[in-house]
Amino acid sequence: MGSVGDGLEAGNARWSFGGQTAQQFDSHVAKSVPLYAEGHQIVCDLSDFFLSAGSTCYELGCSTGELTSKLALHNKAKESARFVGIDLEPAMLELARQKTAGLDLGHTEFVLDDVLQADINNADLVVAYYTVQFIRPSERQRLIDKIYSALNWGGAFLLFEKVRANDARFQDITTSLYNEYKIAQGYSPEEIFSKSRSLKGVLEPFSTQGNLDLLARAGFVDVLSIFKYLSFEGFLAIK
Repeated sequence: MGSVGDGLEAGNARWSFGGQTAQQFDSHVAKSVPLYAEGHQIVCDLSDFFLSAGSTCYELGCSTGELTSKLALHNKAKESARFVGIDLEPAMLELARQKTAGLDLGHTEFVLDDVLQADINNADLVVAYYTVQFIRPSERQRLIDKIYSALNWGGAFLLFEKVRANDARFQDITTSLYNEYKIAQGYSPEEIFSKSRSLKGVLEPFSTQGNLDLLARAGFVDVLSIFKYLSFEGFLAIK
């Protein structure tokens, strides 16, 4: 086991969202993912175009419920709009429920389930905010197909992912710049290396084109890149 920063430890190829990770998750991810909060704002602003009274919105892999609750608050004037956060880790959902207990979030719920098995349907918006990258590559197409089927016509899928560059030189450049970013956030080289080791076989990014191919095979025709910072990208796909 080695320190990956923010009081978290993980072994080689053994990163986990379970256990004590939930308690430190929000602060850790906010420092580790560039423009994390700004991405949340983009998602909330985009929701204006797709959610109305009676709409259903899902966040897949909602962790501590931060984005799900922001979406609910942003759209609370839309009568009977429903917000569902789904996650596989009980500790994450317990913290999500604690964090939102005193908030007026309307029809908002947090569901313990595997996103590959969860019942999602009649959706006007589905959000996967740095989630699909942790799904087994062999299962990703099935998940994207499921999301496409769950969306109403004109509904949207917001997919944010860490992406690989399209060749080795660009990958070296973006990896180096990302490491510099993490050093500027206060992480030590040892913590950066330990985090990279822990994510082996756990986080498997696709390239930009690989993600576009997933979306196209599912049936999405209208797709736009709406966020990009080094190796982090957000896609808007409309059914």
